[in-house]
Amino acid sequence: MRILAVDVGTGTQDILLFDTDLHPENCFKLVMPSPTMMVARRVKAATRAGRPLVLTGVIMGGGPSTWATRDHARAGHAVYATPGAARSFDDDLDVVREKFGVTVVGEDEAVRLDGEALHLELRDFDYGLIAGTFARYGVELELDAVAVAVFDHGNAPPGESDRQFRFDYLDERIRAHNRLSAFAFDAAEVPGIMTRMQAVVDSADGLEGTPLMVMDTAPAAVLGATLDPTVGGSEQVTVSNVGNFHTLAFRLGAGGIEGVFEHHTGEIDRARLDELLGALADSTLRHEDVFDDQGHGALVYDPQPTPPERRVVAVTGPRRGMMHGSAHGPYFAVPYGDMMLTGCFGLVRACADVYPQHQEVILKALGGAERGAPWELL
Repeated sequence: MRILAVDVGTGTQDILLFDTDLHPENCFKLVMPSPTMMVARRVKAATRAGRPLVLTGVIMGGGPSTWATRDHARAGHAVYATPGAARSFDDDLDVVREKFGVTVVGEDEAVRLDGEALHLELRDFDYGLIAGTFARYGVELELDAVAVAVFDHGNAPPGESDRQFRFDYLDERIRAHNRLSAFAFDAAEVPGIMTRMQAVVDSADGLEGTPLMVMDTAPAAVLGATLDPTVGGSEQVTVSNVGNFHTLAFRLGAGGIEGVFEHHTGEIDRARLDELLGALADSTLRHEDVFDDQGHGALVYDPQPTPPERRVVAVTGPRRGMMHGSAHGPYFAVPYGDMMLTGCFGLVRACADVYPQHQEVILKALGGAERGAPWELL
């Protein structure tokens, strides 16, 4: 079977065409600019040209595209956006208008403006673009499943912290299903509060009935890291995904997920991350230790500290270089020899749980990479 796995980050979108007839190392892969980077470049070009913008589409990841759009408006150029696209900047449309200088318009008005303005369609997942790229190399995408990972804060109610809201969601998923694939959903099962994930489903045209799974990026990366035999063969291990915007760590053991924390990468350095990882291993890390430090939070489910002799720390993610020289002596995970595809391999592994009818063939194709792992991550 063939699974197209797409891990959408801030800097890059990492794409794997997983084919169970091939060794994982021989599967085709792409590491390309992220959608938000692609949009940001086009917005900056419009700013230089002095052209107005009209944005349509759905919620997508922010960062570079958000900053470029804000700067475009501050430069005195008009920005129009339909409600779905506007929520890429904030779920509250009043905030979008007041903070970012965006004029929210209806779909009909957006069409009318199309002639004079640069029209950009916002989306995290562009299947047509990916399929077209593979086709230029003579590869037709005859797929059995598609899996996409995005980071989703969720749609917090008015007045509620989006950091707390996301962390409450992480806690709920872990308590309901103590496994990393608890953060993966078939398209029909995406929680209503996960608006960015739902936007991927809504904009995934061209799949013609192919099953679509969506997952949170950080758990996908951690799950992918466990496919590295050194990580998967550890009796207990803490895996940290150091992303461009967010750093998340899961402590894993015989009982599954023993603890978790999530912080903003820009708010920490190596020394602070070492402290957090040590406290997670000691079972002394408190939610407020992270939340009051402008992070999302922390939870420890197993009050028993990890014995010093079992303290294995693995790291992945585009900012993993922060951990060079760490006091924990971390192992830099490279599942199937490719750190950049860690999240994609995690997506493939999650597909085995979300689509149990394919579990046997997927796990066989992964080549027993989890052999020796003591935890049940199904």
